[in-house]
Amino acid sequence: MRTERNLTRLDRLFARLDREPERPAHLDVPRMSQHRVVLFGATLAFYLAIVVAVLATSWLVRFDWQVMFFRPYQQWPEIHGFLDYWVVLGQRGPTAVMVAAWLGWRSWRQHTLRPLLMFGAALLLLNATVGAAKIGMGRLGPHYATVIGSNEMWQGGDIFPSGHTANAVVTWGILAYLASTPRTRRYLSALSAVVSLSVGLTTVYLGTHWLSDVVLGWAAGLLILLALPWVEPLLTRVEAWILGIRNAWGARRTGAPAPVPAPALVPQRGPGGPGAPGEEQPVREPVATARTRAPAYLAPGPHTARCERTPVTPQGPRRPPHPERVRGTSARPLAGG
Repeated sequence: MRTERNLTRLDRLFARLDREPERPAHLDVPRMSQHRVVLFGATLAFYLAIVVAVLATSWLVRFDWQVMFFRPYQQWPEIHGFLDYWVVLGQRGPTAVMVAAWLGWRSWRQHTLRPLLMFGAALLLLNATVGAAKIGMGRLGPHYATVIGSNEMWQGGDIFPSGHTANAVVTWGILAYLASTPRTRRYLSALSAVVSLSVGLTTVYLGTHWLSDVVLGWAAGLLILLALPWVEPLLTRVEAWILGIRNAWGARRTGAPAPVPAPALVPQRGPGGPGAPGEEQPVREPVATARTRAPAYLAPGPHTARCERTPVTPQGPRRPPHPERVRGTSARPLAGG
C-alpha cells in the first residue's frame, strides 16, 4: 500500500514560495494619510523639544549626568559581555548587509525593485539628517565630558542624536514598513520597537551615549519611517525607468521590440467611502514586464489555419489541383496511349 509523505513546515514554506513566480499585482503600500501626517508632526515637535531642552541645560541634562555617575556597566557587570554583541544590531554596516540580503532575495522572488529602493532611500535619509545633526551640534559623549553639569554642545563631538539608535529604528523598521500583510506588519513593528529600544538603552549602559542622545535617536529614526510614503511616487518612477532600460537593453540583444511597462493604478478617493481621508489604502503598483512577450506582427490579409495550407516545395505544390481527388485513394495515372 502506497502512502504519501507528510509535509514538514519547511516543505510547505518552499512549496508556497514556488507558487510566486511573478510579482504580486496588489501590494499593500502605506500612504501618507492624515493620521500619519499628525503623527509625523507630533514626532517632529518632540524632536525639537528634546533639542531645546539640551541646549537650555534643563533637567534633562542633569538627568543625563545622574545616569552617567550611576555607571550602569559597573552596577551589572555580568551582562557586559552579552551587551557588547547586542549593540551590533544598531551598527550600520552589519545590519545593512543583513537586511539588504533579505530584501534583495524578496526583490528577486517578487520581480520588483521596490524593497531595495526603499531601503536605499531610508539609509540615504538617515545619513543625511542624522549626520547633519551630529556635526551641527557637536556634542561630546560621557567618556569625553569636560565640565560637570554642562550640555557639552559644540565641542567637536558626534553623538547627538545617537546613530546606533536611529539606525536600529530605520533598519529593522523598514522590514515592518515593507511587510506584505497587516498581520506581519504588526509583528515586525513590535519586534523592531523592542530591538531599537534595547539597542538604545545598551548604549547608555555602556556609557557611550547620554540618555537624551538615545531619546533623540528614537525620534530621528521614527521621522524617517513616517516620511517614507512621500518618497514612494519618486521611487516608483525610478523603478519604471530602471526596468525600461533593462527591457530596452534586452530587446536590443534579442532584436525584439521592447515591452511597454504597465501604468500604475491609483485608487480613487470618494467622500465617506473606503478611500476616505485619514485611512491608509493599498496602492496598486505597476507590474513588472520582464516576462511580457512582444506582440506578434502578422502580415495583412486573410490567414488560414495550418491544417488548411497546401505544402509548397521549390518545384511547386506536391498536391495536384484536382478538386475531385479523394484523399487516401491509390489511383495512379496510366502510362502509354
